[in-house]
Amino acid sequence: MKMELVKIVENKKILRFLIIAFLGSIALAISSKIKIPFYPVPMTMQTFVVLFLGISFGYKIGLASVSLYLFEGIIGLPVFSNSPEKGVGLVYFMGPTMGYLIGFLLAVFFAGYLNFKSNYLTIFIKLIFSVSVIYILGLLWLGSLIGWDKPIFELGAKPFLLAELFKISLLTLITKKIVGLRKFI
Repeated sequence: MKMELVKIVENKKILRFLIIAFLGSIALAISSKIKIPFYPVPMTMQTFVVLFLGISFGYKIGLASVSLYLFEGIIGLPVFSNSPEKGVGLVYFMGPTMGYLIGFLLAVFFAGYLNFKSNYLTIFIKLIFSVSVIYILGLLWLGSLIGWDKPIFELGAKPFLLAELFKISLLTLITKKIVGLRKFI
């Protein structure tokens, strides 16, 4: 009888984990499609949602959500930002944005793993660190793909920095409230 209760509780935990990870992948897919007019380039909310998933659900569910999102895109579902317009599946994934997409995994891990029970400046610095991983991996892949003789930083990071600063500032202000969601999961 006791073993059956343990199995039931474990099955409920696994099911809850899977449902939350699936919902997280949906949120990430939706965030990739919403383009907000921003100078100098339109802004999607993908990096915001990646960090949000890590902060609110922790690194395990965050990693599961981002991994599922990447898997959905690789198998051909049009979940990536410019798909299906610019392609789908593995071909799109291995294009210029692959480094950024892989960076989502590390960013969600850091956002979910780092302790956010501190002051706003510390939270801001931790979020800058988390999102920086996306850009570092993205620029490394972009440079490898199109050549280091091109203006890699100007193409792959500079146009997005103002939008990232806005998103990180917003997340910094609401992080202490978001972390409270973890106790319900």
